[in-house]
Amino acid sequence: MHIEKIHHVAYRCHDAKETVEWYVNNLKMDFVLAIAEDQVPSTKEPDPYMHVFLDAGQGNVLAFFELPTKPRMARDPNTPEWVQHIAFRVSDMETLLAYKEHLEANGVDVLGVTDHSVFHSIYFFDPNGHRLELSAPDPEEAAKLKRLDAVKWDMLEEWSKTKRAPKHAEWLHSKEFTEEPS
Repeated sequence: MHIEKIHHVAYRCHDAKETVEWYVNNLKMDFVLAIAEDQVPSTKEPDPYMHVFLDAGQGNVLAFFELPTKPRMARDPNTPEWVQHIAFRVSDMETLLAYKEHLEANGVDVLGVTDHSVFHSIYFFDPNGHRLELSAPDPEEAAKLKRLDAVKWDMLEEWSKTKRAPKHAEWLHSKEFTEEPS
């Protein structure tokens, strides 16, 4: 018995049409399908909704619910905005930089490129306030992932006891913390 893959990940949105158009235009995702009901099938609660699905590549599906009868969604005030995010992988650094240019040309504020050693990322927000990340693998990704794999359990154990960042993989962000911002 095992999980095969994620079927879809669902988030809330303010406006289903705006959200679909934003993802189609900015991230080049295909609009897969829409489901709308006046009642929730699982709970039977009377609550109209629009549920939209977008193709995030390779069988990955990103979905959103618009809930017009509910109060506007808010962020969890106890969680920093950088924590909860959706990260998408792109093929290489050239593609990542092309997306950065495309997003900025569409008026999207983009943070980065951030060097995570194993991969390189840019960050931005969708029109609903969800933080998104696009990541490109580092050319030495496989070797670096092997180094991380060798220390993961030791790091987790140390963290669980001390709640301080273990130093087993401090090399990951050494460039980000030592280089001058460009």
